[in-house]
This record gives sequence, C-alpha cells and structure tokens, in this order.
Amino acid sequence: MTDLDLDSSFIPALHKPPSLLPIAKYRESLLYVVETFPVIIVIGQTGSGKSTQIPQFLERAGWCSDGKVIGITQPRRVAATTVALRVAEEVGCEVGQEVGYSIRFEDVTSSSTRIKFLTDALLIREALTDPLLSRYSVIMVDEAHERSISTDILLGLLKKIRRKRPELRIIISSATLQAEECLKFFTAGSEQEVKKQEDGQTPQEIATIVSLEGRTYPIDTLYLEAPAEDYVEKAVNTVFDIHTQEGEGDILVFLTGREEIDNAIQAVAERATQLDSQHGPLQPLPLYAGLSTEQQMFVFDKTPEGTRKVVFSTNIAEASVTIDGIVHVIDCGFVKLRAYNPKTGIETLTTTPISKASASQRAGRAGRTKAGKCYRLYTEDVYQALPETNPPEIQRSNLASTILQLKALGIDNVVRFDFLSAPPSELMSKALELLYSLGALDEYAKLTHPLGSRMAELAVEPMMAKTLLSAPQFNCLSEMLTIAAMTSLGGNIWFYHDGERHKMEASRRKFAVEEGDHLTLLNVYQTFITKGKKEAKFCHEHNLNYKSLTRAVSIRAQLKRYLERFNINVDEALSSKRDSSNVDNSSKAEQIRRCLTSGYFAHTARMQPDGTYRNVEGGTILHAHPNSLMFNRKADWVIFYEIMETGDKTYIRDITKIEKNWLVEYASEFYKLSNSRG
Repeated sequence: MTDLDLDSSFIPALHKPPSLLPIAKYRESLLYVVETFPVIIVIGQTGSGKSTQIPQFLERAGWCSDGKVIGITQPRRVAATTVALRVAEEVGCEVGQEVGYSIRFEDVTSSSTRIKFLTDALLIREALTDPLLSRYSVIMVDEAHERSISTDILLGLLKKIRRKRPELRIIISSATLQAEECLKFFTAGSEQEVKKQEDGQTPQEIATIVSLEGRTYPIDTLYLEAPAEDYVEKAVNTVFDIHTQEGEGDILVFLTGREEIDNAIQAVAERATQLDSQHGPLQPLPLYAGLSTEQQMFVFDKTPEGTRKVVFSTNIAEASVTIDGIVHVIDCGFVKLRAYNPKTGIETLTTTPISKASASQRAGRAGRTKAGKCYRLYTEDVYQALPETNPPEIQRSNLASTILQLKALGIDNVVRFDFLSAPPSELMSKALELLYSLGALDEYAKLTHPLGSRMAELAVEPMMAKTLLSAPQFNCLSEMLTIAAMTSLGGNIWFYHDGERHKMEASRRKFAVEEGDHLTLLNVYQTFITKGKKEAKFCHEHNLNYKSLTRAVSIRAQLKRYLERFNINVDEALSSKRDSSNVDNSSKAEQIRRCLTSGYFAHTARMQPDGTYRNVEGGTILHAHPNSLMFNRKADWVIFYEIMETGDKTYIRDITKIEKNWLVEYASEFYKLSNSRG
C-alpha cells in the first residue's frame, strides 16, 4: 500500500501526488507487460504505489470495458478498506461507486464498481457461485509473500482458472523476493498447454517478473546488548526514551496481540501524566484485527500539533498498511502464529520469534518519509539465528475450512490440488475426519447435499456452520443466529476505564447465565435490542461496547439472509417476545447447549480435580480464560469456541457446560474414531 497523507479528513491519503510515486515512471512498461503476459509477478517495496496505482493504470487503459471488474485482493481487511478509500479519493468518487471494497460481513460495492478491493477469502467465496471468476478481467493478488492460507489457495485456483480463461490477467504483488518460486509455480506444466512446437522453438511465455523501485530512506538499526526480560515493559521504556531524547516523528511498536497492546497503552497513558511540561503529550493507539474498521481508522487520523503518536500494533502493520509520519519503529521480535497439532486436534495462536524477512519489513516502516530508526528489543546474535521466513500458514493450520471450500468448488481430489506449498498429510487427514464427523462429507469424502454445500457457503467456520444449520432441529435457530454473531466479533464486548474493573464485573454478573458464556452472550444481545433499544446509553451504563453490539446486529442480519437463501426461515416472533430473564429457562437453555454440542463436539474438555481442563482427544491441559464466566466455576464437561496460548498457559474462551452423553448422541463417529486410537 502507498504512503498515507493524514491531512485529509476523508481518509488516509498520500502526501505525494500519484505522479511523484516511484511507480509512475513504470506505467507504460507495466501496461505493455500486462498485454503480453498472462501472469505478472511484481516485486516492489510497500510504498512504491503498486496497490493504489496499478488498478488505476489498468482501468484507464480499458481493462474495465464490457462491464468487467479489476479485483485486488489483500490478506487483511484493514488493508482492503484503507486502500479502497485512498483510491476512491484519487479517482474522485465515493467509496462503493467506481471503487469499492468487500470484506467479511461488509460489502461496499455497487453495480458501477470497476475497481474492487477484497480479502483473498472473499474472492474464493465468490468462486463458489462463479467458478471461473468471469466478472474479472484482471485479478491482482497483493502482499502474496505473507503466505496466508487464503492467498495460497487463491493462487492455486487462479492457475486452474487461467487454463479455461487464457484472457484473464493475473498480477501477483509481493514485497519480498519469493518471486522465483511463484514464477516456477505458474509456469510448471504450462508446456502441455501450448501446441507442440518444432525443435529449437520455446513454448509461449506464461509469466514474467517486474521489479519496481521502492521509496526508502536510511534506517539506523539498534539492538539490545543483553536480552530483555519483559519485552512489553522494555517497549514502553523505549517509547519514553525516544519521546524525551529524540526529535519529531511518530512511533510504531510491534507487539504480539491484543492483551499486550492494551497493557502497553495503559502503561503509556499512566506514565505520560508524569512527563515534564517541556515534552509534548503522547497519543497511544491500538491496531489489531479484532478492532472494528472504524476503530482501526483512528491510527490514520492527523495527530494534534505538538503531540507524538504511538501506534501499538500486531504484525498487521508489517505490510499493506502504511501509517504516515512513522520515524521510529520498536520491534519486540515476536509474532503470534497459528499452530495446529493434529494429534491433539487443538489449534492455538502461539507466540514465536519472527523471521528475518519480517524483521526487515518491520524496520522498513521507519524509512518511509525520512531517515528513521528501528529499535530491536533483542540482541544481534538473536537476529542472526532467526529463520529466513516462517512456514506458510497452510503447513501449520487446521485445514477443515479450506478443504470444505475446495470440495464446494468442485475440487474433489484435494490431495492432487496444485498447492504452492503442499500441506502435511496429517493435517489433510485430520481435516477430512472432522468434516466427515460434522456430516459435511460422506464416507467417500464427497461433499454432502444440502448440509456440506450449505456449510461451505456460510461465512463462518465449519463447526459454527454445522451448529447454525442444526439449530432448526433443536428449535433454537433465532438464538443460535445471535450466538454466531456474538462469537464472530472476535473481541471482548465488555469494557472498563481505569479503576472501573469492579463496576464492569458487577455489570457482567447481571447478565450471567449459569450454563456458561454462550448463553450469557445471548442474554446480553437480547437485553440490548429489547430493554436497551439498541442505544449507546444502555451500553455505557452496563460497561458494554456499543460498537461491538451494533456490529453483532449487522452480522446477525447477514447470517439470517444466508439461511433464507437456503429457504430456512427464522421465526423471530417467538424470540422477540422472550425477555432476557427467560433466556435461562432450563428447557430452552438445554436445547441451545445440545445444539452447540452438535457442532463443537471436537472442542470438548473435562474438568480435572485441580480446576483445570483436559481436552478429550489429546489430554492437553487447558485453563478457563479469566474473561470467561466459567473461570473459577465448576463444570464436569464443557465445549469451547476458541483456544489461545499466553505465556506458558493454554486458555479456552466462550465456554458452555454440556452433558457427557450428548457427545455420543451427536458425534458417535468422532468419538469412536478417537477411542480407536486409545
């Protein structure tokens, strides 16, 4: 993505006009290459202008004639939205008109959209209804070096689609030199696609690499002399060292997750009050995936005169998103990566050292507008020992969702699918086993109809999709829609200001339902839309996040539309009469818990005498998250929505009590399979 100009009140925008971007001088040669080659791999530093300018070059060159669309995919939604907003401003239209974006649960496009930014996962979903992606004349896969599962699958699909649609142009943009690997991937097998030619003649060229010059300034890299005991504390200290000793310029701090970011922001806010008057104020801001689009946009706002902005971010700011004014980067040296253990069936977000490629990307954020500094909170020896790159996500993740999508796309033999990097066979077989147990695949590993195909189409992961589609049988569809929307938020719905923790805990107890977190979330939502009348005042009084709850209302409406497309009608008449005090009505609560078990049986744990849990399959020790209602409460058997690692503990979140015999009733195949392994 390009540099962002914070003078614009509309959106983040470039300080330099497009004509001054490094990419401007490549316009003619780029258009020539796109005419000549079906696949173009563009190497360019973030900031060269490739994400914002290439789509505009193509649109002006006529690639949108005949109502065709140029699609640009991004691995993250914050990038899809910010780049779309920037390009819309450059084109001179409102976002959603000629330029639009589409991310999960948010579609800002129209019939007049010609340049469309979207996440990789959304474009794969579009292929379910349009397998050849026939609406698009050009598809640009941006930030492909991040190697997310969706990016890798999309590249495999595009390689297949190109054989049927030779006129389609594929542009793969990457900030690092993984171009040769990509080139080999797209040219492998291409010789069979051309007619046999006379000896001495070469086959038609399929792909080429184009290198763009980025715009960077010198960066001083500083290391620690000895390892830091607590990198969050060290990061906060470094922020104050910079603020009191260095010249102007905002600070970008890389940490690993929401909890660390929230703690660091609180620490900075508390210490900033003790600053001497000679140093200006500090403005700490968070940036991570769980924030709403609106909340993420705050980091791009213009900083008040004399104030230094400090953005605490996950690796979301490593690529795609450029925050203008950053001169100092503080790199903790760690990142949370998805790690799936097929033996235990548990997928966690685990804190691991970054790669050299990531360290380079992070440092590069400092040299965007002038010379900068990168403070690495680790020693130079540690840097030298880092791996060159981290393994692609597809080799360390639960593949159930991916395989379900591939099956729905008509790719039956998933093992033979052309992966950029093939996933390990244990991950494939584990995913097939889970999908079979959920009823999405039959004994021949074929997609079931209608259940499997509907599960693939719903914009939630397979276990929640199964839960939603089973809900009519349990007479709790309206309630399950609400629970699905609330768990999709990805963040905490409770908030508190300094010194208000006890007040927040008291508010939470008012909504608490004995059986666990899912029913409590349902209670919160129903009270919000009935007694709270969807008002911010109600949320403020009860320490609830108003923006999160209004987003839940929107997500629920979209999920409801999906179900209606399957001719599944949601009877809201009954649930609207139900007041929140009736949610814990034992009969209804049991139906909801049974329904949750039918989808989340693979996420089951049993409480141990010491209060910890063990998952049924792998015997892993799990702890109820402190934010869960089940923290320090007794329950024999539970199901949980998600799992995370913090430090040396593995936590489970969104927990609900269940009965052991329900597992055999709703997942006999799964537990037979587990028992056969001992």
